[in-house]
Amino acid sequence: MGALQDIGNLLIQTFFNLYILALLLRLLLQVARADFYNPISQFLVKATQPVLKPVRGKIPSIGSIDTATLVIVLLLQIIATALLVVIQGYAIPNPLSLLIWGALGTVGMVINIYFVAILASIILSWVAPGSYNPAILLLHQLTEPVMKPFRKLLPSMGGLDLSPIFVFLTINILQIILNHLAASTGLPTAYVIGI
Repeated sequence: MGALQDIGNLLIQTFFNLYILALLLRLLLQVARADFYNPISQFLVKATQPVLKPVRGKIPSIGSIDTATLVIVLLLQIIATALLVVIQGYAIPNPLSLLIWGALGTVGMVINIYFVAILASIILSWVAPGSYNPAILLLHQLTEPVMKPFRKLLPSMGGLDLSPIFVFLTINILQIILNHLAASTGLPTAYVIGI
């Protein structure tokens, strides 16, 4: 039964991880006001629209934050955690614990998205500077709102941008805080997507 549990874990984590990632990218790109007509943005809209469309009319947005997407992400986090716990043979935790774990997993996933996006944009700025690839433009639009405050704080270094170092430092601090919060709630980190 151990192999079947591992296969079940793999399939559940892969499916939920990819779909939650698509939903969060759609949300973050909306907040960053990224190019809606970018092919990658269009793919994210088409992939997530079937799940979001029925909920959108019932849950209003708050400013630029699409709360319907957040609710769906939390719901998927809760379902994934419950399924992973049940596959391991444990009882389903109480709904409040699942909600807290889902929220922590969502925050962890957002932090990981920004970490990977900033790292990718740094590498691409060395490998393909000045490229107009749709993925590179979207990465820039996604990461710029996070990088801009750090660029304003740092003095000009003659073309050298040190702001990613401080963004990575901030991301690492947030990850440490998140891990300690997760440990204090008894979070089974192996069963929560994003941590």
